[in-house]
Amino acid sequence: MCGRFSLFEDISSLEDQFKFDFRDEIEMRYNIAPGQEILAVIDNDEGRIGKKMRWGLIPFWADDEKIGYRMINARAETVDEKASFKDALKQRRCLILTDGFYEWKKEGKHKQPYRFAMKDKKPFAFAGVWENWNKDGKDIASCTIITTSANEIVGKIHDRMPVILPKEKFEVWLDRSLNQASDLKKLLVPYEGSFMEVYPVSTAINSAKNEGKELIVPLNSL
Repeated sequence: MCGRFSLFEDISSLEDQFKFDFRDEIEMRYNIAPGQEILAVIDNDEGRIGKKMRWGLIPFWADDEKIGYRMINARAETVDEKASFKDALKQRRCLILTDGFYEWKKEGKHKQPYRFAMKDKKPFAFAGVWENWNKDGKDIASCTIITTSANEIVGKIHDRMPVILPKEKFEVWLDRSLNQASDLKKLLVPYEGSFMEVYPVSTAINSAKNEGKELIVPLNSL
């Protein structure tokens, strides 16, 4: 699964790397938690645009927005079968921008958090799907991160990992004219582990109330 991640890269740098337009501001975040606002990239037929969304997909048919807290991840194996995600997979796909994510491993009597990032320190993109929800005067755009089986790096800590899309697959993933689930699911595979790094971080990351650059510092450097 993926339950926490970060994004603290400058917005102009993100726009340049991921080729999208965004006419707003975002905060530097080191500890993004479910239910909070994230930055996603979609294609609106005129090009790529950035869009703020709530992390935790709220299906359009849901009566209560709180269902989103149970929809932070969608399994690649069944994303085309679940009522909450199958329409979004065909029509509303997005890139969820990040520069690292966290997982926990039980070590003795406690769980140790680890941070996963790219060796080149650059941001990357999770595969996501999104939805618009309208009810009782509220209009919420929300999304979920698709997960797959872990590669050799993440597998040392957890058996699942978010789907990380390589740059050359962005255009295909965002192309709304492509809607065959069987073709789309071919993209939902573990990322090449040789490009990734992992290291332990402070348990301060455990609390969604904590923020700051110190959360990404390797544990042995504190």
